[in-house]
Amino acid sequence: MRAILISAVAFTVGATAAMAGPVKLSNTQLDQTAAGFSVGNGNGNGNGNIGSGNGNFNGNVNFGAGNGNGNGNGNTGSLNGNLNGSANTGTANGDGNGNGNVGATSGNTNGNANTGSLNGNLNGNTYNASGNAGFANGGTGNVGAFNGNNNSSSTSGNNNVGAFNGNNNGGIYNGNGNVGSFNGNFNGNNNTAAFSGSFNGNNNAGAFNGNFNGNNNQ
Repeated sequence: MRAILISAVAFTVGATAAMAGPVKLSNTQLDQTAAGFSVGNGNGNGNGNIGSGNGNFNGNVNFGAGNGNGNGNGNTGSLNGNLNGSANTGTANGDGNGNGNVGATSGNTNGNANTGSLNGNLNGNTYNASGNAGFANGGTGNVGAFNGNNNSSSTSGNNNVGAFNGNNNGGIYNGNGNVGSFNGNFNGNNNTAAFSGSFNGNNNAGAFNGNFNGNNNQ
């Protein structure tokens, strides 16, 4: 009984001490916490809007890698796709913003004041010979950054708008027509059965949709 009472008192004192003041993290713990929020932020926003005053002020002031890419693309109207992907620190930030817009005063002031490498490239451009506009895009008809790469078929990874869409797909007709970020990836791989793993991860809007479908069919 005495042991139980002592344990209860010790628990109460410990809980009171924990509530009495904030917990202090070491520098290593702080670095690990920051790293958890420094990759793949602020991508694929403000795309595919029709009207005026759309797709502005996205993906700015991030720290890390792969942030602030593929924003403000494929808009129709006026004052679209402006002030995206700026003031980032790290690697591959602020690329492929403000591209493929139709109208007036579109695709301006993107990808500036970045610190690091592979930052602030191919913003506010028209389509190239492959029908892509932006930075590090494969396939055809992709607008933004890091879309349509490493697909086994030319029928996959096309006509995406944003960032990190339509990549690493097997099969056929996977990862097409997505708007946003991290959509239509890793579909239709490692299949041995005929006509397996196709028509996956298409026409999604938003983030993290249509991934890892139609894999490992025998």
